[in-house]
Amino acid sequence: MTLVQMQPRSANANPVHRTVDDAMEAAGPQVCDDMTVEVALAVMASARAGHLLVCDEDGLCTGLVTQGRLASVRDSAAYTDQVRLRDLLGDRGPVTSPLTTMAEAEHAMRYRRLDALPVVDEQGSALGVLALAR
Repeated sequence: MTLVQMQPRSANANPVHRTVDDAMEAAGPQVCDDMTVEVALAVMASARAGHLLVCDEDGLCTGLVTQGRLASVRDSAAYTDQVRLRDLLGDRGPVTSPLTTMAEAEHAMRYRRLDALPVVDEQGSALGVLALAR
């Protein structure tokens, strides 16, 4: 896997010192953490998105869910139609800062086996998503 640059932020960015801000893509669909898995899958299908950013009641990003993760939860024996996104993420999923270097972000994503990582500002509001290309 390699990092994909969806929307270049700085055409003259030094490749050695590139940050997440240089390579992140637009945030995309954001949903509240009290949404059920079924509704989240429907939103994802309507938006034709592979992931959703999940926010708490204050609008702060708590993580990201993928279509694959939601489908596997829905297909598990323990699934009920009352499972909410906050039940999947716990307190807060992994996020990164736009100031993180690309090398650090890529290492963290590989270590955690993540395909996408929310990018948040100092307050925790979603700015975008950093995604790995296959």
